[in-house]
Amino acid sequence: MTADPADLAFYRRPVAEVAPDMVGCVLRHGGCSGRIVETEAYHESEPACHAYVGFTARTSVLFRAPGTAYVYRSYGIHALLNAVCEDEEVGAAVLIRALEPLTGLDAMRARRGLECPEELCSGPGKLTQAMGIGLELNATRLGGPIEVVAPPPGAAAPRIAVGERIGITRAVELPWRFCDADSRCVSRPRPPGMAPNARRAA
Repeated sequence: MTADPADLAFYRRPVAEVAPDMVGCVLRHGGCSGRIVETEAYHESEPACHAYVGFTARTSVLFRAPGTAYVYRSYGIHALLNAVCEDEEVGAAVLIRALEPLTGLDAMRARRGLECPEELCSGPGKLTQAMGIGLELNATRLGGPIEVVAPPPGAAAPRIAVGERIGITRAVELPWRFCDADSRCVSRPRPPGMAPNARRAA
């Protein structure tokens, strides 16, 4: 990792560099925390990115300062959390796809109506529901209500599995999905290189 995500300069880099560096960091909100185990990169130059259409009312947040939270509604149901990257006026963001729960599991279970820790945050809509992250947090600064912090001291660097992004129909060939290859909390389908006996969540 080249920088601390508490420093917003962390996000002022190419999005495909920021995305793997976020794996292993810790996301905190609403009395809960989870270790980021899966991300995807999106850039205005490719048609799977919302910013591909240019500056609109919906996409304007993607052109704000790096370190801004972009929270949008997917399929009219789920809120998805992204971290805006690169320079202002460049539309790019990292989608946070999955977490390994760390603290606040009782609150996560209540919000999700589930017990299994491996299923609480194993997808981008699941994690926002578990963490209590909604559309009202769109355009807020990371480091405010939503925090992304560096891994705890002494934490081992994750082994990164790289694959194609999922849940999209365009630019599917880009290898811009990054996962902790040893975590069972990664969303499915899992990319090549995942450990057959990945560690369980707490």
